[in-house]
Amino acid sequence: MTTPPPAPHVLVRDHTLYSCVMGSRAFGLATEDSDTDVRGVYLAPTPLFWRFTKPPAHVEGPAPEQFSWELERFCDLALRANPNILECLHSPLPLHTDPRGEELLTLRTAFLSRRVHATFVGYAASQRRKIDADVRRYGAPRWKHAMHLLRLLSSCLDLLRTGELTVDVGDAREPLLAVKRGEVPWPAVEKRLAALVEDAAAALSTSPLPEIPDHARVEDFLIRTRRGSALAYEESS
Repeated sequence: MTTPPPAPHVLVRDHTLYSCVMGSRAFGLATEDSDTDVRGVYLAPTPLFWRFTKPPAHVEGPAPEQFSWELERFCDLALRANPNILECLHSPLPLHTDPRGEELLTLRTAFLSRRVHATFVGYAASQRRKIDADVRRYGAPRWKHAMHLLRLLSSCLDLLRTGELTVDVGDAREPLLAVKRGEVPWPAVEKRLAALVEDAAAALSTSPLPEIPDHARVEDFLIRTRRGSALAYEESS
């Protein structure tokens, strides 16, 4: 009889290779009532993939505001330039990193490409539609959402221009918090959002970022990590 697979929370507890704080605390926008959002990456032991029922691609918890991805899913999303995933790799507030996690962090540049323009701006456009719906219904946006939209587009523009992703907003903290407090008129915020989208489009053609991410380098890491997990299982059997 085979041993039952570990519970999802056990995978996070025992097999996390990297975790960090994200959200407002990582962005440098935390206030007294801000949550602590934890994001992580776990490596499901290779033998679990030999079963008909595969290990989960992501796990919520076990702590409140905690969310983790299995390594392969995380890498796939990062190669697709998912904004949330890329920002996790660049968090200024790491919590846990084992040797495999350290190697994952050395791959940060392998995930970056000009695809970030489409994904960051596309995500911003979807959020903008929600904000516009709030303005039509309530006469004003949800200011916190407007603040984060400005932050995301500013981050995208800086990434396209420099080739580096910076998560902490730095000196932009107070101007962004003023937006969150509703101290900046919505037309002024709209104008800034439009300018950021226009500037990002202009920066794309001259960006130092490569056209596509380095799939081969990331896949090599994934294969070696999976193989190491399988060998560890054989040695312990």
